Amino acid sequence: MDKKTYDTGLEIRTSVLGKEYVENAIKNVDDFNRPFQELVTEYCWGAVWGREALPRKVRSLLNLAMIGALNRPHELRLHVAGALRNGVSKEEIREVFMQLAIYAGVPAGVDAFRAAREVFAEQAKKS
Repeated sequence: MDKKTYDTGLEIRTSVLGKEYVENAIKNVDDFNRPFQELVTEYCWGAVWGREALPRKVRSLLNLAMIGALNRPHELRLHVAGALRNGVSKEEIREVFMQLAIYAGVPAGVDAFRAAREVFAEQAKKS
């Protein structure tokens, strides 16, 4: 593991997904999932998200489309919240999910809108 890339990944992951989420993920590491958590932090968040050619907002928009198309609602909720932290507006999220519905199917769009509304409701309660 490259410590510098891992540390960069940890900073970005925390910034995008939130301190509480990342601390909980790290706290729950065990011998079985430790290599996976290290892989995700180092390569996903450090080596890829750490690249400077695309701003974090654009990366968030791409993730919303891809994760929505894969119909992974748990990860999608996490990345909707992250996208909001990265400056993506609700209107931009809506437009991504409108396009997602056309290209990946209406059921994926329905689930994406549902997930986003759940995140919006949770955040409204916190305000």
